Amino acid sequence: MTIISPSLLACNFLDLREVCNMLNESEADWYHLDVMDGRFVPNISFGLPVIEKIRTATDKPCDVHLMIVEPGKYAADFKSAGADHLIVHYEACPHLHRNIQQIKDLGMKAGVAINPHTPVQLLDDILQSIDIVCLMSVNPGFGGQEFIPHSLSKIQALRKRIDQLNLPTIIEVDGGINLDNAGVVVQSGAHALIAGTTIFNAADPKKVIHQLKHS
Repeated sequence: MTIISPSLLACNFLDLREVCNMLNESEADWYHLDVMDGRFVPNISFGLPVIEKIRTATDKPCDVHLMIVEPGKYAADFKSAGADHLIVHYEACPHLHRNIQQIKDLGMKAGVAINPHTPVQLLDDILQSIDIVCLMSVNPGFGGQEFIPHSLSKIQALRKRIDQLNLPTIIEVDGGINLDNAGVVVQSGAHALIAGTTIFNAADPKKVIHQLKHS
């Protein structure tokens, strides 16, 4: 069954408790929490205090995506805030293996995100060390963007390599996911779908989560 991870970047933060209650009652599997610093990406979102509060409102895994420079400086803080998975960007980590080991040593699942221009083959040397690959299907930094079609071939190539190596690595796809393309994204090899505006702009978010899960 497809993992659904709603991106809270798209929710109404004035109603955060209600949002968490809705997600807890829904078929959503994870909470996807985007942290942006205005340096690695041209936007600023939320940080540790918000994640700490969200952690108290759910038992579902918190999938924290760091779109920041020097993520290693803050890994322990995000563990303390309640992150279950910590995803860092390939493009932001000159010592990626060290970052992955740090995350695992802290007791979190380690994820690596790649931007649309980054070939999946660059992950080959560390694929056996990571739990999650977050394949960006839009340029990171803003919600509501259109899915980049070339992402499908990247998903296929990555899934083929993971299957060849018989790895349990999860492929999550982030950006532009909607009810029209979710099925083909899953068919291409994705295990998890991250969706923000598609869910939170809907009249019935729980129904959309259900539809995405059964795409």
